[in-house]
Amino acid sequence: MFDTAFWLTVAAILALLVLSGFFSGSETALTASSRAKLRAQADKGSRGAGRALGLTEDSERLIGSVLLGNNLVNILAASLATALFTRLFGDSGVALATLVMTLLVLIFAEVLPKTYAITNPETAAARVSAPIRAVVLVLAPIVQAVQVLVRALLWLFGVRTDPDSAVLSYREEIAGALALGHSEGMVQKEDRDRLLGALDLGHRMVEEVMLHRSQIETVNIDAPIEEIIAQCVNSTHTRLPAWQGEPENIVGVIHSRDLMREVHRLVTEAGGRFSAVSALDLMAVARAPYFVPETTPLDEQMRQFLNHRRHFALVIDEYGALLGLVTLEDILEEIVGDIEDEHDEGMPDPITRLTDGGIEIDGAMTIRDLNRAMDWSLPDEEANTVAGLVIHEAQMIPEAGQIFRFHGFRFEVAERAENRVTRLRIRPV
Repeated sequence: MFDTAFWLTVAAILALLVLSGFFSGSETALTASSRAKLRAQADKGSRGAGRALGLTEDSERLIGSVLLGNNLVNILAASLATALFTRLFGDSGVALATLVMTLLVLIFAEVLPKTYAITNPETAAARVSAPIRAVVLVLAPIVQAVQVLVRALLWLFGVRTDPDSAVLSYREEIAGALALGHSEGMVQKEDRDRLLGALDLGHRMVEEVMLHRSQIETVNIDAPIEEIIAQCVNSTHTRLPAWQGEPENIVGVIHSRDLMREVHRLVTEAGGRFSAVSALDLMAVARAPYFVPETTPLDEQMRQFLNHRRHFALVIDEYGALLGLVTLEDILEEIVGDIEDEHDEGMPDPITRLTDGGIEIDGAMTIRDLNRAMDWSLPDEEANTVAGLVIHEAQMIPEAGQIFRFHGFRFEVAERAENRVTRLRIRPV
């Protein structure tokens, strides 16, 4: 009974269990490893990490090859065990072989190798990359045929597959990792907001961060020159748009430094007489206005600012009408938060905390700023400001005192001026 064939069969079963554990652990290591960490290790000279990175680029072929190899060895091991136990115990050996092989495969070919691989997937992936690459090359024709068959079957059921598309974009993966890290206390809120702000630049438009035209401080170029000089000197801004005829007809941008340089030249040449500034030509001092469309993504606009060495742009719509202005500082504030210097006027906290656990804000506050300040997740796809969100959800311009509930919050219109919702009280439901 315990002849040479018996021991060869036992040895073959054990070897197949080892191979099964190798395939199971390799699959876990290669699928759970971080491509970013593998790339970093490969850049430092790790050949194993480089091979693992190459294998993960075609995840469909990798998983297909590993699963094919794993199933082959598992089925072969089960067949040998069934034959062996049938020889030893007769017909009851089938059930006994099933029980024994299930326990052996579960413990030594699944749980044990996968637990090891998940503890340090990048290291494990680098170690198994060479033999797995050989397996992938050998089984590539069979795997490709299986892939074609699977896609054809899915197509019959109306499922279209795109093997070149990622399940999650890199942005979503990073955002999800930051959210998870913050919820677990590993990432500070400020760090999370800065990183997410940088990621969001490509998905947000200039119109979302611009200063509305009603709030822009401008200069009437036809006004007395003494008034213009006084306005520029006393303004908190260094650049002021200049208009002629009507406020939306911007003909230039006056930089206070350029203006003061020209004033100094004229007064000095006139022997100190300030009245000499009456000969100042504002159009010669003003710089050409820089217009940008409202739909420009923020990351693109920041590149344009840097390439053109500008810090200031006027925003227009598709018809050329002035909508507002945007600065490089506005874009940077989307990443790092509010930037204030010694010339900025001290602004009170835009959020007033109420005793009932709610808050009161200006209706013009952007949804993004509110979400960042309160760590909320109100949607900003349909509106830019909180008042705009209320109007969109209510499908009307609400009156003062009206209350709405949506997105898990209670919105009360505190004040309304003409057709604008100016003050809102918000409380989580």
